[in-house]
Amino acid sequence: MTQRFFTVAEAEALLPELNSALEEVKEARRELERASDRIQLLDGLWGEKIRAPENPDREEFLREKAALEGGLRRLERLVEERVLSLGVRFPVGGLEHGLVDFPARFEGRTIYLCWRLGEEDIMAWHEMDSGFAGRRPLTEEDVLAMGRERDIE
Repeated sequence: MTQRFFTVAEAEALLPELNSALEEVKEARRELERASDRIQLLDGLWGEKIRAPENPDREEFLREKAALEGGLRRLERLVEERVLSLGVRFPVGGLEHGLVDFPARFEGRTIYLCWRLGEEDIMAWHEMDSGFAGRRPLTEEDVLAMGRERDIE
């Protein structure tokens, strides 16, 4: 698959869709945490005895395990179909913190436009190897240069 490069306008056009998808991802992660916490509690309370057919909490344990497994599949599907399929990527910690990188071309090199859940626009970019800590403000000149480079590719 060919890597897609975005202009700022193309990336910003996807923000409503990404916002919705990442809100769903956040909710799916909360559900996973709840099920995982409950499983840990029951496992800590009973140990291996939780699996015994006569255990009064066994059915709840099995339901929570099934919810966890189903939730993981749902989360993977959401990420793949609603986010990664757009041609964007999650940086390290991106899934947990709602960070998305859009590959773009700038001054003859590949960079990432950087967006975080809750931001209204794309306001920053960073080099491929610098990550969130290396975010730089996106200036009007940068936006124009990125648009020109996209036009000539």
